[in-house]
Amino acid sequence: MTNRIDTLLTEMKSSNLDSLLVTSKANVYYLSNYLTDPHERVIAIYISANHDPILILPNMEKEDAIAAGWSYEIIGYHDHEDPWELFKATLNKSNKIPQSIGIEYDQITMDRYNAVTSILPKTTVIDAKETLANLRVIKSKKEYTILKQAADLADFGIETGINAIKEGAREIDIIATIEYELKKKGIQGMSFATMALSGAKTASPHGNPGTKEIEKGDMVLFDLGVVYNGYCSDITRTVAYKSITEEQKKIYHTVLEAEQKSIDISKIGTAVGQVDLAARNHIESAGYGEYFTHRIGHGIGIETHEYPSMHSKNELSLKEGMCYTVEPGIYVPNTGGVRIEDMLYMTDKGPEILTNSPKELRIIE
Repeated sequence: MTNRIDTLLTEMKSSNLDSLLVTSKANVYYLSNYLTDPHERVIAIYISANHDPILILPNMEKEDAIAAGWSYEIIGYHDHEDPWELFKATLNKSNKIPQSIGIEYDQITMDRYNAVTSILPKTTVIDAKETLANLRVIKSKKEYTILKQAADLADFGIETGINAIKEGAREIDIIATIEYELKKKGIQGMSFATMALSGAKTASPHGNPGTKEIEKGDMVLFDLGVVYNGYCSDITRTVAYKSITEEQKKIYHTVLEAEQKSIDISKIGTAVGQVDLAARNHIESAGYGEYFTHRIGHGIGIETHEYPSMHSKNELSLKEGMCYTVEPGIYVPNTGGVRIEDMLYMTDKGPEILTNSPKELRIIE
């Protein structure tokens, strides 16, 4: 925890940033080791070169934060108190009002932005989301170990879902089975809403599972992930039930080959955009370019979708310690879709694939 704060202070200095107010759940956890869902209540960490770190949180969570390892000052507030006024009083007492303060523009609400600028009217406010994103993009060995455990549990979830496929089973029934069995394994929760889509519904990349029953000839697409020790996993697999058309086979193998091309090109120094284009160009050459409608993937860690966004225009170079997904897909309206997704962790020898559920075409009987 202290090392991360020290690293952040170094980054702030290079960015001429006097102080930082961290308000997102993920970044508070990263810097404090305290994982909580404060709902509508304020939780924040104040980091400054001129002041010891301060954790602002509901008073009822104070002991939990200390137990998690927070050893610096805490401003605990009751529900009838204004945390921003308490924060202002603390800064005034120390006589160390910051000249500039960074906040997460992509996370803070307008109400909270106005509160910060109200108590610090002479302080310059700067968007610090990239400073914090860069801090988390390289995963430590400890983070790698947790991510691998989360990935193994995602593999288990996929196999559980596939084993639950039978004629007449509803999509939501299969999801219930997956999540029940994963809870028994000790996960904190799912990292996003579990997806089990069948038939023509697989043509929607972000489709909504429902009461549709599995039928012979359906493609069944699973997209799921878990939260384990505060870190997320993400995997997608697509299988066929009892039979498959030649067109569906072609789509499946095109996606599988495209994913492998993205994996093969993934090396330290490769631009993120090239990872996307490796898959995209293959899908286009097979005649399905218009049906690959999203980026190749995203960073993953404390949050399911983290920096960097793995799109074709991203010139960021892959670095050792980065963890990200590759997930090409083809989605043909009224026909169906296929997506295959894995988590990759970049090593000095190339990418390690953390998710290992089989990817060869499977026809479930």
